[in-house]
Amino acid sequence: MSLNAQVHSHLRDIVDKACEDQKTGIPGTTVVVVGKDGNELFAHSAGKRGTGSKDPMNLDNIFWIASCTKMVAGVACMQLVERGILKLDDAEQTEGLCPELKSLQVLLPDGSLEEKKHGITLRMLLTHTSGFGYTFFNERLRQWSYPVGVDEFSGRIEDMKMPLLFQPGEGWEYGVGIDWAGIALERATGLTLNDYLQKNVFLPLGIKDMSMIPSHDMRQRLAYMNNRSPNGTLRARDHILRAPLVVDLENETEIARVFNSGGAGIFAKPQEYCKVLAVLLNDGTCPRTGSKLLHKETVDEMFSNQIPRFPNYSRQSVPDAKPDLTNPFPELYPVPGDPPQGWGLTFMLSNGGATGRSNSTGHWAGLPNLWWWADRERGVAGIVCTQILPFADVKVSELWGAVEAEIYKALSEA
Repeated sequence: MSLNAQVHSHLRDIVDKACEDQKTGIPGTTVVVVGKDGNELFAHSAGKRGTGSKDPMNLDNIFWIASCTKMVAGVACMQLVERGILKLDDAEQTEGLCPELKSLQVLLPDGSLEEKKHGITLRMLLTHTSGFGYTFFNERLRQWSYPVGVDEFSGRIEDMKMPLLFQPGEGWEYGVGIDWAGIALERATGLTLNDYLQKNVFLPLGIKDMSMIPSHDMRQRLAYMNNRSPNGTLRARDHILRAPLVVDLENETEIARVFNSGGAGIFAKPQEYCKVLAVLLNDGTCPRTGSKLLHKETVDEMFSNQIPRFPNYSRQSVPDAKPDLTNPFPELYPVPGDPPQGWGLTFMLSNGGATGRSNSTGHWAGLPNLWWWADRERGVAGIVCTQILPFADVKVSELWGAVEAEIYKALSEA
């Protein structure tokens, strides 16, 4: 699979144009697309490293990929499921590894709390059916935490401890469940999540520029964080996941105190992230190194709808509970005709879409407006990376849609 020079040129024009207006457009982006064989179909950076920066964005820049981390944590957890170390449906095991889960209470709409009636399983944590939420996506949780608040990006495990929004297994709510899955992995293996990923996911794929504790070199190449004001203009803003970026890399005790977030903790070079996507396209085996991360049957399970009982789960509108972090949005990925929605093990499954992607394509996003997809049927995957807050930025969504549509148009004409 390859794209011809004309398609490459058109894609570059789309990406460059999105970054032309440095006041109200996209300050800088990197877009990477890969095929099932692991070869890059397209890789291009445009714009600046951040708004107000003179440095051009380039392919070596490092992005905080936020919730794009979830898929990688899911790969790690499923490796342990294959080995029998973790079990998907054993609440006793999950709550034994994470006893904090046993005493959780359920926060009711009127603000009162009731006792948890069911045990929490690893599958619930990976599918967002455990009851956990995010304070920035849920007004009830935000109000519960008022006036002190909760910071899910503090780098402290304490901020993962919050009440549930419904009884385990009885609903769907996007939240910190995969952070708890990562905690279960750490306690089952005796390794930090970052160390586990380095050894069992990144090293076998030849990945050097993905980490939850960025090296000095990665910090030097960090893309800057930006804020889009309500009037559409851009300005620079502080990074929200500061702890891994300021920790003393020579102090192991200090490093050990930084929470390794399975839900949002990875910093990555986009081309490296696409090496993981290529493994999913290739049924669990790296097409470049031959390393087998997962069995095909496990990847099939990850791409199988885990929540058929909630066919409209993401059609519940999401408020701007914390407007500096997210815009409100009615639905994450609208599809004409409103077909039943699906969720796999750590990512959304689209049922078609306007760009031409296949049914059961896996995809998800990161808070500072990053979007990835993996279409196993067509053998193509990619990621669009920016560092803009709040989430659900229209300009980035338009870029993602335009890039994806152009890719599928080229594939259909090949």
